[in-house]
Amino acid sequence: MQLNEVTFSEAQPVDGYGPGFFRVGGDVHQGALLITATGLSPWGGYDDAAGLLALAGQVDVIFVGTGSEITHIPKELRNKLEEAGLGVEVMNSPAACRTYNVLLSEGRRVALAVLPV
Repeated sequence: MQLNEVTFSEAQPVDGYGPGFFRVGGDVHQGALLITATGLSPWGGYDDAAGLLALAGQVDVIFVGTGSEITHIPKELRNKLEEAGLGVEVMNSPAACRTYNVLLSEGRRVALAVLPV
């Protein structure tokens, strides 16, 4: 098996997570986050559609991490995002972080909206 070193250029991957926090680019951040290749900001959870909708045209898909267990996001939020042309993939937060990192390393136009575990 051949192993290749992953490079993220300017983007910051999710390095780790734990109860109530995420480590992104070596820095620890508390609470829910919205992360893109260009930076990160706090995310207000399912009631905070504005930050996600602002990504229309900048990203192709948003991975939504729902915490330690996978659950459905509110239908109204999903509909708003899809109407704006954003793909939405819902998974538990650990899987969302891993998937985001892989696609980010490939240079894909992705974002991560993630609730803590």
